Amino acid sequence: MPVASSQQYPRPRRPEPVLITEAQPSLAEQHHARKKRYAITMAIRAVCVILAALTYHVVWLMLLFAVLGTVLPWIAVVMANDGPPKKRVHPNRYTPRPDRQLEARPTHVIDG
Repeated sequence: MPVASSQQYPRPRRPEPVLITEAQPSLAEQHHARKKRYAITMAIRAVCVILAALTYHVVWLMLLFAVLGTVLPWIAVVMANDGPPKKRVHPNRYTPRPDRQLEARPTHVIDG
């Protein structure tokens, strides 16, 4: 009769770790992502302001770029203060091997 022991069967190693928490990215990572998003939005705003100055002959195009140049700073601030979006992840959760699970035995209930 074999003895149940961890020494008897070597456990296979998984290629990726098991996720045991729903932890969000660190605050430093979140801050870096928000700064990057803000910088990109403000760079687009600068391009819009320059294009508005260059296209003053075509009034509708100049107004379009001017409106974008005015609205984008507000959008950049709102996006920079927003938290990261929730991720829809299918985590690698722990599933015990079938040979390591306890078997369910029938229980006897005594009525009194």
